[in-house]
Amino acid sequence: MTSPTPTNPSITIQLEQLPHGNGLELPSYETEGAAGMDLRAALPEGPPVILGPLMRSLIPTGIAIELPENYEAQIRPRSGLALKQGITVLNTPGTIDSDYRGEIKVILINLSDHPVEINRGDRIAQMVIAPVTKATINQVESLSLTRRGAKGFGSTGN
Repeated sequence: MTSPTPTNPSITIQLEQLPHGNGLELPSYETEGAAGMDLRAALPEGPPVILGPLMRSLIPTGIAIELPENYEAQIRPRSGLALKQGITVLNTPGTIDSDYRGEIKVILINLSDHPVEINRGDRIAQMVIAPVTKATINQVESLSLTRRGAKGFGSTGN
């Protein structure tokens, strides 16, 4: 694995293609400027998974990864799938921790009013690799004052 540097802004991820993912394209960036790599459905050959309106399903990708320490993989919806078919990732963004070695699976939900088919090899989500900043918790008796204070949801306008 490599770490990012000013001259090498990328990292290397170890990827294991699981037996039920054989024959599927590996995650890749579709364009030079893409931030996310597409993940594909590693469903069995045959009938598709049918997601009815408001139904959800855990879809396997047929891959497991090994991330460098202090990195995560964020699993996010594909915008075209969301717009055109109403399919999104339910726990978005899903987080794959650097110490997880199991298969990446994606919780899809159909927010449209019609059934949607998910077939083997369909691009179902995208994976964005991001650095993780860990915080140290410092318990205090009170927090500093700000103009906003504790006003929440919508308190700063629209």
